[in-house]
Amino acid sequence: MGNIETEINKRRTFAIISHPDAGKTTLTEKFLLYGGAINLAGSVKGKATARHAVSDWMEIEKERGISVTSSVLEFEYDGYHINILDTPGHQDFSEDTYRTLMAADSAVMVIDASKGVEAQTRKLFKVCGMRGIPIFTFINKLDRDANDTFELLDEIEKELGIATCPINWPLGCGKGFKGVYDRQTKEVITYSDTEKGTKEGETTVISIDDDTSVINAIGQERHDILKDEIELLDGASAEYDLERVREGKLTPVFFGSALTNFGVEVFLQYFLKMTTTPLPRKSGEELIDPVKHGFSAFVFKIQANMNKAHRDRIAFMRICSGKFEASKEVKHIQGGRTLRLSQPQQIMADSRKILDEAYAGDIIGVFDPGIFSIGDTVCAPSENIVYEGIPTFAPEHFARVKQIDTMKRKQFVKGIEQIAKEGAIQIFQEYNTGLEEIIVGVVGVLQFDVLKYRLENEYNVDIRLEPLPYEHIRWIMNKDIDIDKITGTSDMKKIKDLKGRPLLLFVNAWSVGMTLDRNEGLELTEFGTD
Repeated sequence: MGNIETEINKRRTFAIISHPDAGKTTLTEKFLLYGGAINLAGSVKGKATARHAVSDWMEIEKERGISVTSSVLEFEYDGYHINILDTPGHQDFSEDTYRTLMAADSAVMVIDASKGVEAQTRKLFKVCGMRGIPIFTFINKLDRDANDTFELLDEIEKELGIATCPINWPLGCGKGFKGVYDRQTKEVITYSDTEKGTKEGETTVISIDDDTSVINAIGQERHDILKDEIELLDGASAEYDLERVREGKLTPVFFGSALTNFGVEVFLQYFLKMTTTPLPRKSGEELIDPVKHGFSAFVFKIQANMNKAHRDRIAFMRICSGKFEASKEVKHIQGGRTLRLSQPQQIMADSRKILDEAYAGDIIGVFDPGIFSIGDTVCAPSENIVYEGIPTFAPEHFARVKQIDTMKRKQFVKGIEQIAKEGAIQIFQEYNTGLEEIIVGVVGVLQFDVLKYRLENEYNVDIRLEPLPYEHIRWIMNKDIDIDKITGTSDMKKIKDLKGRPLLLFVNAWSVGMTLDRNEGLELTEFGTD
């Protein structure tokens, strides 16, 4: 048991969340740089050098300079084994982010110092709150002009309802950004500018009590401001309390610039000490201890065609307890059978390494012949563990899919079904019209572009999308209801999902209530229950 416990305790598995353009991908890359996982960071916007962010591997991501799917990045640093779940910041891909947060033990929230808390930050923060996971805040882009530091903290507290505890404090911003003051060690850390893609750069550490050296490093004015700010901070900010951090009630705050590397390594070092080892998870009423139980994992993401040469499907699993061994059989709870996980691999964005073993906290990718669904549990045959499913979010945008070349029906159906299994799009059909037409529902409209792009590039199928006016979807809960006899409103449409379950679409929100009034005993729900 000793070896398993040691390995599990080294694991740190966290997600990075932010509003688009807060610098999340750049920060992720700098972490990889310090871990020696990459030698040169690619600027996401770096069209001139044709380098792209390591975590953005889909062609469409490289073309647009945005992340559309979460990726997994794994590396070693300072005795820790780190799994980073990099999530798309754009709200149209928030469903992928929600699922990814289910696999994380903590989250790093990246905030742009000149913009503060933005819309998507609030949304993602809410999900972290629902899961009660610890949140660490990195206020980024201090190499540019920034908002007042105290106001930024105040905004986080008011907007997100979480107490803040600054672990370090910025020395200026924009061209005058000199470094940070470490409140725990009471030291001023100054940086020299580094090249964008490297980690080399000079760091100077000076005790705050050595006034002469501090003034020489940051100037008299900045020194005097800092002394006043320290006094204010010590009197006003929340005390650091690890227990409250782990309950998700207090967020430690760090300042820096991912682009110039100022404050990144200091943040990484503190974060790894403060964040948790893999957390227990619930199976029914039982808490599954990562060390004491045998192997168990759940599927939180399925991705088709990561490897163009093989056209394969990968199921991403978060290991929750015990040790995974490639040679041993596991039980697939939902499939009701025992099997060996095929081609288990460690994923680094789109590159992979076949592995023989992995531990609680790790994320592994396994080949999926079409048997896994998001939320499925696998465990050692001797265990009987069922993790709670991952909710399906109600789509808010719908379109009819028209196939341009009807001769390619087979590829079209295969492509659309495979992409739907990943969970980002949901597929429906006309109800009882005999039409084979397919209706697609998505949480964010950019998913339509991704669907069109992937069908063309991965399945060689051209489609045309005709937007539909519906915005509200309801699953019908009653098993014994006669769908044909449901009296609806003029803006209601009856459809069915791929499992043949009936659903209703509405243009207006008020039509939902009216339909319920007109059909006694009818029960509707917003969430799919896969």
